[in-house]
Amino acid sequence: MELEILYQDDEIIAINKPAGMLVHRSWLDKHETIFAMQTLRDQIGQHVFPIHRLDRPTSGVLLFALNSEMARLMSEQFEQHQVQKRYLAIVRGYLRGKARIDYPLKVVLDKIADKFSQEKAAQEAITDYEGLATAEMPFPAGKHSNARYSLVELYPRTGRKHQLRRHLKHLFHPIMGDSKYGDLHQNRALSEKSGVGRLMLHAHKLQFQHPKTLQKIEIIAPLDKQWQTLFAFFNWNFPPLN
Repeated sequence: MELEILYQDDEIIAINKPAGMLVHRSWLDKHETIFAMQTLRDQIGQHVFPIHRLDRPTSGVLLFALNSEMARLMSEQFEQHQVQKRYLAIVRGYLRGKARIDYPLKVVLDKIADKFSQEKAAQEAITDYEGLATAEMPFPAGKHSNARYSLVELYPRTGRKHQLRRHLKHLFHPIMGDSKYGDLHQNRALSEKSGVGRLMLHAHKLQFQHPKTLQKIEIIAPLDKQWQTLFAFFNWNFPPLN
């Protein structure tokens, strides 16, 4: 499998990570054999250093460094919230306008890796959002006779685990296809009618200042065929933005 390279210079490379692909090898997923990090390394013939991560079911811009020094510098930018991140999501119900979700989140502990960890207090978590489009479909989903959906743009201002997925659940507008935090009846109905059953969350854009050249870098990840299928299904214009 060849990954789509979105940006590359002497020290940084970005790919459009497919949905369902792990970023790197994990003992929690011992049965997996394909990882973005190893696939990219083999594709370009040199070692790559992970800078940040995307959840396995999330697609979009994934950044790697080509040396350890750049990995350290870029990781600092992420930790200091100097990297602007923009996501697209399709959610249940009508979510219109612009607003901020300021809702602290408890640390998500893994049942195996964090078996002996103590539960920590909730941490600050902030997400800005803007509704872009809505659709109402003439089929039942859960207890409703019709199904309503919204396309939203998400701007995470903090970087908590599963932040966007948990924040949208908090608003009662869970992201479609989310098997952990979503509405299973709604997920099933949309999948049966459209043929698309993945998590509809996409890391659409990253903006940052290159640590060495000081240039402003903007990387955009095109939407895949599953996203395009749903845009056609909902009769939304494609693409909705740059």
